[in-house]
Amino acid sequence: MSTIKELQQYGQSVWIDYIQRSLMTTGKLGELIRDDGIRGLTSNPSIFAKAIAESGEYDAALSACASSGKETKAIYESLAIADIQMAADVLRPVYDDTKGRDGLVSLEVSPEWSRDAQGTIEEARRLWSGVCRDNLMIKVPGTPEGIVAMEALTADGINVNVTLLFDVSVYARVAAAYIRALSKRMAKGLSIERIASVASFFVSRVDSAVDTILSQRINTTTTGNVRALDGLLGKAAIANSKLAYAQYLATFKGVTWNSLAEKGAQTQRLLWASTGTKNPNYLDVMYVEELVGPDTVSTIPPATLAAFRHHGRPRSSLATGLDSARAVIAELAEYGVSMPRVTDDLLCDGEKQFADAYRRLLGSVAEATTTSFKQQDSRGAASTSASTEKCS
Repeated sequence: MSTIKELQQYGQSVWIDYIQRSLMTTGKLGELIRDDGIRGLTSNPSIFAKAIAESGEYDAALSACASSGKETKAIYESLAIADIQMAADVLRPVYDDTKGRDGLVSLEVSPEWSRDAQGTIEEARRLWSGVCRDNLMIKVPGTPEGIVAMEALTADGINVNVTLLFDVSVYARVAAAYIRALSKRMAKGLSIERIASVASFFVSRVDSAVDTILSQRINTTTTGNVRALDGLLGKAAIANSKLAYAQYLATFKGVTWNSLAEKGAQTQRLLWASTGTKNPNYLDVMYVEELVGPDTVSTIPPATLAAFRHHGRPRSSLATGLDSARAVIAELAEYGVSMPRVTDDLLCDGEKQFADAYRRLLGSVAEATTTSFKQQDSRGAASTSASTEKCS
C-alpha cells in the first residue's frame, strides 16, 4: 500500500494542494485517487497563476476568449471554473462514498474581499452558483470579516474552507461560528447533513517566522541562552498545530454539538496547510509526519507528496506530546517570542501574498489573452472561427 494511502488508517484524509488542467485531462488525478488515496483538492491564486502562465495548456481557451470582450477577471474565472468542475467530477465518487466528508475541491474568493464580509458573501454565492457542484468548497480568509462570511455561507448550506489560520484562539472563533451556523439552519428546519467545512491551519510559515526571530536572538544574545534558543528552532509550528487540534477535540463535544451530530452534522475538520518544508535543514516530510491524527486533513503539494510516498513514515503522531507542545509555546514566550504577535503578522503577510498572487494571476491572463488576440489578428477571422474552444 502507498505510504500516503496508509494515512487513512489513522483517520487522516490527504488532499492535493495543486491544480492544472492536465491533472484531470490525462487521468493523473484519477490515478492519485486510486493509488494514493487522494481524497480532495485545494487551489489558490498562486497555483492557478503558475498553471496558466507556464503550462501552455490554456492557450486554446485563452484564444477563444481573446475576442470575447470579457474583462480579465471574468476570463480567469471561466478557466478556473472549468478546471474546478472537472476536478469535482473526478472526485465525485469519493464524495458519494464518504457521504460528503471528502471528495471536495476548493476555489478561493478574490483576495480583494478579505476585509469585506458582504463582498465575500456575494462573491462566494456567485462562484457556488457558477461552479454548480455539490462537492465544491469555497475558500474564505480567516479574517474577522471572513469569519462573519463563513457563518453566513454555512447557514446558506455552502461548503466553506476557512483559510489563512495561524492562531489557536482565532480557530476557536471559527469553529464556534460554524456551530452557530448549523444551529441556525437546524432551527429553521433545514438539513445540516452533507455540509462540509474545514479550517485551514497553516504550519510551515509559523516556523519560518519564529525561526527568524530566534536566529536574531541567537546572533545577538550575550547571555547563556544560546543552547535553549537553538533547541526551539523548528518546534513552534508543530506545537501550535497540536494545540489547535486540542481545541478541535474540546469544541466538538457536549450537548450542543451532540444535538447537531444527531441530525447529521459533520465536524469542521482541521486541515493542515503549508505542509511543504521551507527550511532545507529540516526533514522534507516533517510537517506531514508529525501531524497525523483522526478527523484531520493534510493538503500536500506535489513535491512533498512525492517525498512522503518515497520515505514518509505513517504513524499516529498528532495526539501525542501535548504537554511538550504547551511547554514549547511557554518557553518561546519566556524568551520574548509572542505567538499572538507572530500569528497576527502572518495573517497580514498571508493576505498580502494572496493579493499579490492574484494580481500576478490576472496579469498573466491579461498578457496571455493579448498575445492570443494578436495571433488571431495576424491569422485572420477564418482561423478564429475555426477554434473548437469556447469562452464560457
